[in-house]
Amino acid sequence: MKTLLTLFAALAIAASAQAAEFTKGTVKKLDASAKKVTIAHEDLKNLDMPAMTMVFRVKDDAILAKLKEGTAIEFVADRVDGKLTVTEIK
Repeated sequence: MKTLLTLFAALAIAASAQAAEFTKGTVKKLDASAKKVTIAHEDLKNLDMPAMTMVFRVKDDAILAKLKEGTAIEFVADRVDGKLTVTEIK
């Protein structure tokens, strides 16, 4: 039983590490009222998407408050309710 719990813990850690892969990008435009940001980004490996410029939703206002047009960022994007969404930023 202990081995099984250790295996589940290791899988959970691996899954969270994979989900939090940051991608480099540059903020091109902000639309705070719509909670959207346009980002020119490198390949989004977790979404199997090549480098391009595109609009993302922003998960919450705290992330939006950290963004400024022209700023280089590292971010995590994922599909949330079927919409491409920035979920983390550093």
